[in-house]
Amino acid sequence: MIVGILLLPLLLELAPYWKRVINIMCVYALLALSFDFLANYVGLVCLGGAFFVGVGGYLSAIFNVYLGLPVYLSIPFAAMGGAIFCTALLLPCLPLRGVYFAIVTLMYPLFFTRVVEALNILGGTNGITGLDSLPNEYVEHYVIIIMTLIILFGMRRFVNQDIGLVLRGVKDNDQSVRASGINITHMKALAVFIASFVGCFGGAYIAHLYMWAGISLFALDFSIIPIASVVIGGGGTLVGAVIGTFILVPLSEILRAFGSFRIVIYCAALTGFIVFKSEGLMVYLQRKYHQFERWVKV
Repeated sequence: MIVGILLLPLLLELAPYWKRVINIMCVYALLALSFDFLANYVGLVCLGGAFFVGVGGYLSAIFNVYLGLPVYLSIPFAAMGGAIFCTALLLPCLPLRGVYFAIVTLMYPLFFTRVVEALNILGGTNGITGLDSLPNEYVEHYVIIIMTLIILFGMRRFVNQDIGLVLRGVKDNDQSVRASGINITHMKALAVFIASFVGCFGGAYIAHLYMWAGISLFALDFSIIPIASVVIGGGGTLVGAVIGTFILVPLSEILRAFGSFRIVIYCAALTGFIVFKSEGLMVYLQRKYHQFERWVKV
């Protein structure tokens, strides 16, 4: 999978449209990783993927256009600053769980969209234009591809460390973790910071990819598609979130040829996965793999 992803920009040299789809696909993969990490390892169902993308995109635009920072500084600064900002806003909501936390995180992108429109700040409905682009198309492709792979394997390593086991304990039985003398609010805040950093990085990258930051960065697509990708790929595996994105995003682009009828096909495919393979592809394949008897030479 790693070799295939790294070779995609070279294999699609004559298809610039699909090369751009690869970039967007990797951004959605980051958001899917963020959602899978919070939902299946910490127990926080976060519908705020659009919130992370919007904050990261706008901060990167501010750093680049208003403060004059180069693109290689504005993106990491926006990711870090956006993670701090998002964590601070979500901090009062951390005691909430389940649908209550999900509703609050869904309200944040809608709230900021209306604030930008009503107060006509940050360019209003026109957005902030004139952002610097990445140096060349190869940097444009491989920055997001390499970061996706680094974050994927970094998260897999993180959740298998002791601190990852504590986060799983917060998900399964937070009272037992609290009884052990561990501050579960600090643990949840750390998890939200990591997830928002990943999402804000994707938003900052998109802003420089399009050389524009506007209220469309708060679109609900950035919240819904990552969830669907996790459902298809398999929750709680992290790799499944990436694989689900690599299936779902190209599929949605291919179905554009069907016009409005593509929504019917799209919904039918999602319904089929949810009804017949609700565990997801990766969980199903892992279960089948472990069912095989392994012969060991004695």
